[in-house]
Amino acid sequence: QVQLAESGGGLVQAGGSLRLSCELSGDGRSYAMAWFRQAPGKEREFVATIKWWAGGRIYYGNFVKGRFIVSRGNARNTLYLQMNSLEPEDTAVYYCAADERPHEYWSRRFYDFWGQGTQVTVTS
Repeated sequence: QVQLAESGGGLVQAGGSLRLSCELSGDGRSYAMAWFRQAPGKEREFVATIKWWAGGRIYYGNFVKGRFIVSRGNARNTLYLQMNSLEPEDTAVYYCAADERPHEYWSRRFYDFWGQGTQVTVTS
């Protein structure tokens, strides 16, 4: 089965940066990958994806406001999230998700595979 593993989370001061990584281990087929996050008491929220099935366009959640950069590794099973200018509001568990073709890329319901998440904590 497809497995996802996130890494790179940690504790950072406001204004700092973190680089998250997601590695997919699967059956050799191509999967779309995306980042979501979930803060305590809140719904899981879309962060970023590369929509490879629609010309490779990149999409970010509205809160990103130019602070994050999503990229794909040379191997298609690796997805990165460079997070800059972090704020306490960014504190959450960040999850990597994958699916063969999630047409509604912003919706967690369209992803079948999820990692365990990596904690990002931003202090003021």
